[in-house]
Amino acid sequence: MSTPTVELGDPARSLAAFEYWLRAYRRTWRSSAVTAFVMPVLFLGAFGLGLGSLVDAEGQGIGGVPYLEFVAPGILAASAMQSAFSESTWPILSSKKMNGHYFAQAGSPLTVPDIVSGQLLFILFRLSLGAVAFTVVGALFGAFASPWVALAVPIAVLTGLAHVTPLLAFSITRDSDAAFPMLIRFVMVPLYLFAGTFFPVSQLPAVVEFLAWLTPLWHGTQLCRDIATGDAPVLAPLGHVAYLVAWVVGGYVLAVRSYRKVLHA
Repeated sequence: MSTPTVELGDPARSLAAFEYWLRAYRRTWRSSAVTAFVMPVLFLGAFGLGLGSLVDAEGQGIGGVPYLEFVAPGILAASAMQSAFSESTWPILSSKKMNGHYFAQAGSPLTVPDIVSGQLLFILFRLSLGAVAFTVVGALFGAFASPWVALAVPIAVLTGLAHVTPLLAFSITRDSDAAFPMLIRFVMVPLYLFAGTFFPVSQLPAVVEFLAWLTPLWHGTQLCRDIATGDAPVLAPLGHVAYLVAWVVGGYVLAVRSYRKVLHA
């Protein structure tokens, strides 16, 4: 049995693919920029301040942490996951079926790893913008107790990428979007609700809690929360990061394989 290898794209060609997506993004950046700032306001206002006032009124928040400070890092990680689903489903199908961008790129000097890496660079760019915007809004809300919250931004982006690469491997194989609504309903939404975003997973039944531990979102949420509250243990962050990186690398290998099968069919 052959050992899976990570075929990285050529840096110059991958950047050229990234530049294409970046140029295309110039036509739509205004609406997405507005959304990047409006959504954190809505989420933090509704859950952090609205629901949080009720939770804090019943005691000392969660584990002695005010609910706004508890939930904001979780929503930061979960928002990156949500953006990952958004950027890695319908846009990928569109580039394959509707406008044929991928096949045009495959007919150029770009290799399949170049194409995948260029797409990943663009999604990384989009995730970074969203994470920075959320952190700025959260800081204005007083949601972060520690200046170390700046380190939660790359962790949120890494959490998003841990979902992006497996999604790319799946989405490029689709010939219609029929599976995407089910993916959102039965994967993304349960992750959002039961991976520790809004309450500790210790409150869940033991089996569900164990399943939550297996999800990359739980690891990203825990790490963002520990950093944002200034309560990160010494070794736990390394385990969380290693787990997220494993998802990114494993998904990337699968994505390159899937793209190669589709584009060279």
